Formats: sequence, C-alpha cells, structure tokens
Amino acid sequence: MAALIRALTYASLFIGLVLVFVPARVLEWSGVVRPEIGAAQIVGSAATVAGGVLALWCVLTFALAGKGTPAPFDPPLRLVVRGPYRFVRNPMYIGAGLALAGASLFFESLALAGYTVLFFIVTHLFVRYYEEPTLRRTFGEEYEVYCSEVGRWLPKRSAEPSAQPAARPPTEPPAKRPSA
Repeated sequence: MAALIRALTYASLFIGLVLVFVPARVLEWSGVVRPEIGAAQIVGSAATVAGGVLALWCVLTFALAGKGTPAPFDPPLRLVVRGPYRFVRNPMYIGAGLALAGASLFFESLALAGYTVLFFIVTHLFVRYYEEPTLRRTFGEEYEVYCSEVGRWLPKRSAEPSAQPAARPPTEPPAKRPSA
C-alpha cells in the first residue's frame, strides 16, 4: 500500500509539472486560446485520455507488481515486465507523450507540438543514458533477456526463438473441441 501511495504522489507531481504546468505556460506564451470544438479537438481529447490511461496503468503496475514507483530515486524492487511493459519497455513515457500530442492537437498548437518533440528527445536520452544502464546494473541478466524480447519504444513482432521456453511433447493428445 505504501508503494502505491508513493507512486501516485510522484506521478501526480510529474503530471502536474511536465504535462500540465509547462504545457499551460507554452500555450500562454504562444497566445493560444481554447478553440471551438471540431474534429481536431475530439481526436486530440481521445489521444490525451488514452495517453493518460496508459500512464496511469503503468504507475499502478510499478506499484503493485514492482513494489516501487516510477521515480528514479524510489525505483521498484522487482523488474516490471507485466501489464503494458509486456509490449514496450517505456510505455509510461509513450502515454505521457501521447497525452501531450493530443493536447497539441486539441489546441492546434505548433508550440505545444514542439514541446512534445522536445519531451520525446529528452526522454529518449534519459532512457538510453541513465535508465537502461541503471537497470542493467540492478537486474543484470533478467533485464538483458527482457531487452532482447521487448522493444524500447515499439513492440517487437515476436520474441527471439532462443528466449522461448523449450516445447515439451504432450503426454496425452490434446482434447478435441466440441463443434459448434
């Protein structure tokens, strides 16, 4: 329970600063006002909600499966490879970026789109030069296997055959399914 409370607290601070406060300043600085509702706003809202849901799913997975938080100074005790982490290694950042991209579409703001691109660049550099080396030192071979099976930003088509468990011959023939 303590990990969940810490994770939600850190996530709220991150979201409040990086996904609300700074984008609001970017919009204010660029003179963007709330637009009339149209197709771009509907699609942008959907992307923002989808990104937020994905990020929240990641935070909960970190707390419940990893017994820790997404914050670098309070990391999970276990390598998190469940939930959205089965598909890509950095779904929380993808969710945050999707939320930012949705907001830039909603407001039709090139300045906010630029901030979104900057977010992805900084995040990529942080992942490559801090998170991945730290995870390699912390989790060793377990993390190496995970990296070989799961892409950093995009899902891999399938796991390497060597990473698949050895197939065992069945002891009995499979049961036939009843026809419908």
